[in-house]
Order: sequence, then C-alpha cells, then structure tokens
Amino acid sequence: MGVEYHEVFIRNSRGVQLFTCRWLPFSSPKALVFLCHGYGMECSRFMRGVGTKLANNGYAVFGIDYEGHGRSVGARCYIKKFDNIVNDCSEFFKSVCAQEEYREKTRFLYGESMGGAVALLTHKKDRSFWQGALLVAPMCKISEKVKPHPMVISLLTKVEDVIPRWKIVPTKDVIDSAFKEPAKREEVRGNKLIYQAKPRLKTALEMLRTSMHLEESLHEVTLPFLVLHGEADIVTDPEISKALYEQASSKDKTIKLYPGMWHGLTYGEPEENIEIVFSDIISWLDKRNGESIDDASLIERSVCLATSTPPYEMHTISSPITMKETKPQRTRPQANYLCGWKGRRMHHHSSM
Repeated sequence: MGVEYHEVFIRNSRGVQLFTCRWLPFSSPKALVFLCHGYGMECSRFMRGVGTKLANNGYAVFGIDYEGHGRSVGARCYIKKFDNIVNDCSEFFKSVCAQEEYREKTRFLYGESMGGAVALLTHKKDRSFWQGALLVAPMCKISEKVKPHPMVISLLTKVEDVIPRWKIVPTKDVIDSAFKEPAKREEVRGNKLIYQAKPRLKTALEMLRTSMHLEESLHEVTLPFLVLHGEADIVTDPEISKALYEQASSKDKTIKLYPGMWHGLTYGEPEENIEIVFSDIISWLDKRNGESIDDASLIERSVCLATSTPPYEMHTISSPITMKETKPQRTRPQANYLCGWKGRRMHHHSSM
C-alpha cells in the first residue's frame, strides 16, 4: 500500500507557527491516529517510521511538533506551560477530525515517553471524543524511588520565574541508554531537529508537575488503551506502565511488556524487535476499529528471543495482574531513571 506525505505550518491560538505533518494511505483510511512525540523530539524524521508503518496498514497519521520543538517556532525546548502543549495538540487534532472526509472516522491518540502524558491529558480535556490511545513507555508517574525531595522542588520553584530559560538542570546523555542499536543512536545524534542540550529550569519543573499530577489522577483514565514498555528500559521505569494499567478505570486496557527491550521500542531496537512491537500495535488498532470491545482487561507478556528461533512467545492471562518478574539483563544504576528524573538531585535527560 502506498503512502502520501504532507507538511503544513499552522498558527496556534497564541500566534506561534507550528509544524505539522501527515502520512496518508492512498485509499480511504481505516481510522485516524494522532502522534504526540517525546521531550526534545520531533515528528517529521524521528517518528517517520511510526507514520509510514501505520499508513501502510491503512491508517491516516497526523503529527505536530510542539512549540519550541523540531521545526516549530519558539525557544528551543522551553515549556512555559505544559497545558500549552496539550491545548495546541487538542486544537490541531480536532481541526483534522472536523474535516468532512474524517468526521466519521475512529480517532486514536499515540504518545511516546513525554508524549504519553500529552496524550493522556488530551484525552482528559474531552473524555468522550477519543476512541483509544497507544502509549509507548509513557511519562505518567514519578517512582517513589526517584521522586525529588519537596525541599528541592520548593527551592527551584522560588527561582523558576527569575531564570526560567536557564539550562541549569544537570543532565545525562540518554541516547546511549534509550536506543539499543549503535547505528540508531548515531542517527538520533545526527538529527539536528532533536534537542540535545541541558533542560531549561522551567521545562524540567513543568514536566515534574505534570508527572505528579498524572500520578494522582491515573484512576481518571477511562478510554481504551494499549501501553507498551521494554522491561530493560532504564529511562522510564516499566513499573510506571504497570501502575497505569492497574489504576486506570478503563474497561478495555492492555499492557505489553517486552523482556530485553529498551526505551526506544519503535526506533532503537533491532528490526525484528521493532516489527514485533508494530505487529502488536496494528493488531490492537485493527481489533478496535469499528468492532465491539470486550470489557475484560488483559495483560499480555511478549517474550522476545534474540536468536534464530521464532521472535516471541505470547502468554495471555486475565486481570488482575499476576505475573512472575523476569529481571532484565541490563543493570540499573543505583539511582533509577524515570521520565528523565534521576535520584534526588533532579538529573534530567535531554532527549526523550
């Protein structure tokens, strides 16, 4: 199936020029999928694989670079208000859905890492509008093991309006930790649209507040969703996806955990692993595109074997979650990584 690719610049309600793009199948699309990229990332190049794979399977895919990200105008990776990102996405996505050829199509959100938070908050703005969400290693909770001390947050909050754009948050290069394949790491480093400098103070605090807010409201998530996470992910903790699965009020919810896989499930893994992930994504979409959804919640555990044997074995058990932990081969540092936050010193990763 062929794919058309288009780029359009729009202006948001604040007058800021934003970059948008879309991947369209030549035939009438099965449904619409709206992309929410991660912190520091962009859609046209980094999320091209997602767009083309879904469009090749009959879905119309739409992306937007947040203000200050990618090809959109604004101070590089400066998030003054997280709500601005959510509002921009919601307004653009709904403008697409209002077009005559798309009005009757099923609508899905897709978010990776910080984009998972954007997708969940976009859903919360209008709970009845979205038919489902795909969440890849989402940022939606701060682990108790790495949550910054309240005194640290209080101190930084006092100066955030004085030096909001200062790049003073200690940072660690996350690329080596997120993307398993060395060639993929170099592709990310070579993409100049991806922000790779230290995070700005206001940006870091906005992401922290957003994660903490979502943590307190996971039970308010009601839409059908599939959450996917690599069990060897040391950038965002897989326990966070489990918490989302357990606490969400959604009647239709599925979690897939991939032993041995890292943070970059759709980009940084070997091609055979990426194909497994996209097969799961497309299968989930196809089953919920115009079909009735069973109320039973499922947790599926995919075991990926990096050998010449079949790529994975699937085991499905009904909720509640009862599973034996399989420890990943990778070793976590003493201070775990979660949503870019490392330990109590508020270390933040610059590419998510």
